[in-house]
This record gives sequence, structure tokens and C-alpha cells, in this order.
Amino acid sequence: MLIGLTIRDVVLIEQLDLNFGPGLTALTGETGAGKSIILDALGLATGARADAGLVRRGAAQAAATAMFALPADHAVWGLLEEKGLDYSPYEDLVLRRQLSADGRSRAFVNDQATSVATLKEIGGLLLEVHGQHETVGLLDARTHGRLLDNFGQVSVEAVTAAWSGWRSAREALKALREKADRAAAEVEEITLRLSELDQLAPRLGEETELAEERALLGAAEKALADISAAREAIEAGQIGSRLATAFRALERARERAVQAGAGDGGAALTRLTAAQEIIDRAVNEAEEAAAAIDAAADAFELDPQRLEQAEERLFALRAMARKLSCAVEDLPDLRVKFAKDLAAIESNADALKEAEAAEDWARDAYFTAARRLSAERRAAGDRLAAGVMAELGPLKLEKARFQVAVEEMAIERAGPLGLDRVAFEISTNPGAPFGPLEAIASGGELARFALALKAALAGRDDAQPLMIFDEVDQGVGGAVADAVGLRLKRLAAGAQVLVVTHSPQVAARGDAHWRIAKAGDSEKTRTSVETLSPDAREEEIARMLSGAAVTPEARAAARALISA
Repeated sequence: MLIGLTIRDVVLIEQLDLNFGPGLTALTGETGAGKSIILDALGLATGARADAGLVRRGAAQAAATAMFALPADHAVWGLLEEKGLDYSPYEDLVLRRQLSADGRSRAFVNDQATSVATLKEIGGLLLEVHGQHETVGLLDARTHGRLLDNFGQVSVEAVTAAWSGWRSAREALKALREKADRAAAEVEEITLRLSELDQLAPRLGEETELAEERALLGAAEKALADISAAREAIEAGQIGSRLATAFRALERARERAVQAGAGDGGAALTRLTAAQEIIDRAVNEAEEAAAAIDAAADAFELDPQRLEQAEERLFALRAMARKLSCAVEDLPDLRVKFAKDLAAIESNADALKEAEAAEDWARDAYFTAARRLSAERRAAGDRLAAGVMAELGPLKLEKARFQVAVEEMAIERAGPLGLDRVAFEISTNPGAPFGPLEAIASGGELARFALALKAALAGRDDAQPLMIFDEVDQGVGGAVADAVGLRLKRLAAGAQVLVVTHSPQVAARGDAHWRIAKAGDSEKTRTSVETLSPDAREEEIARMLSGAAVTPEARAAARALISA
């Protein structure tokens, strides 16, 4: 609900602060007093097109601020969220617009700068304008489907669920087809790589084992070479033979000493004997050293062929890893993956058939639900058309006809709300073809037609915005004006309605009555707004009935209209 409008330097209004209440508010005043300026200012605040002509002469800029009190579940909060604007659903929404004398414009939502386009989008959720020169909201065919569904209490949940199921099935089928296309292009290479890996048969941890084995085998080869050199050194020096020769030479020396008379306890024999014993031990140790060297050689089991095999295997594993751009330890897992991919490719035909069948089923389920929804909409459209037709006669539109067109769209335009293009269409004269609402030539007819449609929809639109009717009673009077006022009153029972009117029958139906007046001199003219008391309201309606001179009869008639 609109609760406040602040206007600064807009056309003839220098400064004006207005408070709004629920129900029907009537705005009256002499022609040219500036009633439309109020609506222009509200339009400025809610993103309507504006030019520098709205700026009061002599002012640097015009400004308009509109304040709304909205329920926590209002659609506008979701739009603010989408636009990244801060808000609280438990506080008033404040829309503000500044228009400079040079035509530049600035827009704000809760004091946050935004674009005029965003302001207009927000305003579209908050108000509708139906008037002589402009109708905003009802002419937008994009809203007709929602209005019809609300009127007919038609639920789209089944169609939305079926749409979601069909979309998921389409996406799954698309993914499988893309996977199949990629796999078909890769199957030859995958088969070749898997064959190579099967032939290679890599084992987990094999690279580490082979590297360790190669290191050990390489060390054994070098150690045996050193042992062989040691054995050759012992044999080449003929240590044993020379020691034996030395032993025999000492033995001869000992014999000569004995022949010369040396005794067994003599120093010469004792030392010769000690030397012989040492040489004898050396001979034995040399023999033991040779045997130990031979034993050490036996401890190193060198198989040159095994070393070559280990090196070849390690080279083959690493060459395959380079070829497949992976680590050697990943080869076993890659082999498993290739096998799975190949199996998946081979089984993809069956999966594709299942996905195609699932997509066909989901598609049929969607179209069944969508066409059932279409039938419900056509039935609701017939009821709405009958309701609107019943309103047209009293509004002096008895020659007009109204219909709700529910047409099936092309399949590519199917969506979660069904297959239907819903449009409200009219024919203003007998025999004339039906066309869109904006085809009505007369602005007054358009406003009254909007009123008839709103009256038929009353109580069925769960997102009813503020409705503004600008001179909806233009060109009518008497019973027709009374019919207009009655329908505005009915609308206002469940919504907030502003009406700019010259009709006393319409003004008398208002819950609140504002009089717009213009005053000034040759240099300055100002527009003011007065909220009328019951007595002042009676006097204003009497003026509207009688003209410049208000008669007692006019006052009596005004009282009768107000109390009707």
C-alpha cells in the first residue's frame, strides 16, 4: 500500500507531503488545477518516463519520494534481492527520483542508488495506471496468464513438476549423447592403449621394486669385480710358493747350524725355529685368505641376464608412463580406467535407449499435464469473459465484446507454466475482429474497460497493486458515472485505489477526498492539496453538481450521493 508521497518542485508544486490510506481516494478540482501533477510525481518516483518539463520553473531539480508499506511475502522483495539492493520486508520501501533541469535523472531505492530501469521494474510490481493517455500493467500480455490462473484458481504445480522431470530427462539424455560422441571418437585410441597396458601388465609398486633390484644387481657386479681383483692379486704374487721356498731355506739354514754344533737351546736355533713357525702360519693364512675370497664371491649371486631384464622392464614402464603423461605408479589404475571406459562405451547403446525412453515418457507426461491445464484455462477464460461482459453494459460499453484467447505455443516455447499464450482481447464494435486491449481507440473506453476487467477479477488477484484511474469517467455521466463509482468502490474493498475524477457520483464513493486547487498571481502559481472534512467534501461534491454557484438543491443532492 502507498502510504506517503513527498513532492518537491514538480511543475506547479513547490513542496507537498501527502499521506495515503486504504480504500478509495478521490482527487477532484477544477480543470487545470494540477490533479495530474500528483500522478506525474508518483510516476516519477516509480520509474515512469520523465523529461525536464516536470521541473518547476526556476528550480534546479524536481524530486519525488514514494513510501510503501508491503507484506513480507510481496514479490518486490525478491526483485530487490535479485538486484542486490538491501531491504527489510518489515520496514517501509522508499523509492526516490531526482530530475535535473537539464533532463538528467537519478534513482534511489531505500537511499541506495540504482538505475531508472530498475526503479521502473519495481514500480511495475507496485501500481497500475489506467487513464486517458496511458494504461500501465493491464496491457502487458505477460501478466494475463497469471491473472487468468488466479481468477480460475488454476494450479500449475502439476505442469511445473512435469516440466522439471522432462527437463531433467532431456539433460540426462543430452549428457549421454555427448559422452557417446566423445567416446566414439576415442574408442580406437582407448582400445590401443588398453591393449598396450594389458600386454605390459604393470603392477602397483613395481617401479620401486625394480629400481631396488637394479641397484642391488649393479652393486653385486662391481663387488665381484673387486673380489676377482683381490683373488688375482693373491694368485699373481704366488705368496704361498714364496713362503714355502722361504720355509725350506730356513730349514737348510737350521741343518747347517746343527752340523756346526749349535745346540737346541741356542739362540740361533731358537730364532730359526720361530721364523719357520711364523712362515708356516703365513702359508696357512694365505690359503685361508684365498678360500675366504672364494667364499665371498659365492655370496654375491650375479645374474647378468636378470639385471638386463630388470633394466628393460623399468625402461618399458617409464616409456609407457611418458606416452600416457602419467606417473608409473598410476599405470595400473589407468589400465582399470581404460577397461571401464571401453565397457561403458560398449554398454552406452543400452543406456541411450533407456534415456531416450525416459525422455519420451517425461515429455508425454508434460504434454498431458500441460493440455489438461490448457483446458482448465479455457474454461476459466470463458467464465472471466462472461464476467467482464456483464460489466461492460453498465459502463456504456455494451457494443464491445471480450474474450480470453488461450493458444498453444510452439513446442520450443514450452515452459514450467505450460504451453499457453494467454491474451485478453476485445472487439469494440459488432462484426469487428478481436484484437489486443491497446487496440481500443478511446482512452476513456480503455480506462473503463480496464475497470470492467478489474471488477471481474476483484478478489481473485493475490498480488493486487495500487490501482490508479485517471478520469475513467471521461465523457459519461448519470447512471454510467454511478456504475463507475460503484465498481471503483468494490475494487477498493480489497485494494488501494486512487481516482482522478470530474464526476460527483464517483467522488461520492470515496473513502477519502482530496481537492486540488491552483492559486497565485502574475509571477507565481502554486498547486495545493486539501484533505476534505465531511462538510467540505459535501460542499465540493455540490460544486461539482451545480458549477460555480452552489445551490441548496446541489447540497441536498451531494448529501444523497454520499449516503447512497
